[in-house]
Amino acid sequence: MTDLRELAVQAKEAARVLAGASEERKNRALENISDALLRHQDEILAANRADCDAARADGMSDAMLDRLTLTGARLERMAAAVRKVRDLPDPVGEVMEERVLENGLQLSKVRVPLGVVGIIYESRPNVTVDAAVLCLKSGNAAFLRGGSESIRSNIALERVMREALAQSGLPQNAVTLVHDTSRETASQMMQLRGLIDVLIPRGGAGLIAAVVRSASVPVIETGTGNCHVYVHEKADLRMAVDIIVNAKAQRVSVCNAAETLLVDEAVADNFLPMAQKALSASGVALRGCERTRAILEGAAPADDDDWAREYLDYILAVRVVQGLDEAISHIARYSTGHSECIVTQDAEAAARFLREIDAAAVYHNASTRFTDGEEFGMGAEIGISTQKMHARGPMGLRELCSYKYIVRGSGQIRL
Repeated sequence: MTDLRELAVQAKEAARVLAGASEERKNRALENISDALLRHQDEILAANRADCDAARADGMSDAMLDRLTLTGARLERMAAAVRKVRDLPDPVGEVMEERVLENGLQLSKVRVPLGVVGIIYESRPNVTVDAAVLCLKSGNAAFLRGGSESIRSNIALERVMREALAQSGLPQNAVTLVHDTSRETASQMMQLRGLIDVLIPRGGAGLIAAVVRSASVPVIETGTGNCHVYVHEKADLRMAVDIIVNAKAQRVSVCNAAETLLVDEAVADNFLPMAQKALSASGVALRGCERTRAILEGAAPADDDDWAREYLDYILAVRVVQGLDEAISHIARYSTGHSECIVTQDAEAAARFLREIDAAAVYHNASTRFTDGEEFGMGAEIGISTQKMHARGPMGLRELCSYKYIVRGSGQIRL
């Protein structure tokens, strides 16, 4: 088994160097990484094809294959995202608050890196790059453990980034990928308290629950996305169709895709046939409550498990509700706290929904697919936090920092 403790010790040493690195040096490293991704495109894509071929032979679903697949266009977007992160303000050293106390002490609250950020994730190789560059810019070392299905892609990406770091004069161990993808290494990584400063799981509900349950390292919980779109009685119905099709079908395999459609009974007879036609054209199958199935032919029955499920597939649960109160109650019961949307032209109803729904991102007349670090102007994200401590929603550079108090005196002593 890989000696994870030694790798983590090396990452800890690299984190100390990064914490003191200038913004100019970190930006140069990010520029080198962006260039290297494009320069080594052929070898990265060849490794990814081998991963995809193996996953396809193992019966991976089309939706999950989409998460795994890299293309030239996707690699170009990854490189562009690295440059966006490069161009963002450096959060390290930012003074969050400062004041002078009655005793003359000058108190400042200053952003500092977390240290070594561990990420355990599944089949998305873009996470390897997003996590690494966000950690670098925020002065953290990235300690990465991806899934077996993407290991060839991840090794190729790690090699490219470590070479770029060396060219920039920064320690290569600032980006460390665990090549052993066995369960034992994941379990060992969860116990490296004192070497890994924080652990971020990215993946399905099973992975996240296992990390939260088993880790002794502090965990930032990135949530599964049982996201809802609620079509209110005063919705613009054509707008609502566009929003639900985008929220569900634009990319089904991601956590900000909608999984449940709630429709006010006042508009259900008119809206549901419109929605079914548009969703069917995008390949989406519907599972509905009794009222939904009375209106729509071909909808399969939905049970209680469907309301709680993150499908990550071309399946959408549909429920007719008796107004805003029932919609809010349904979301409160089944939401994972990720992203929730109301479609309405009623300002009062929208204000109440935005106020009462407890989620990391709450939308009025817009697709849940916007819950994304790049879309929010963060360049990229290391995950979508659905917890309430420290960070919530897309985690960018500032969310990868803690803070410390700096106290300047002139000889004061406490009496």
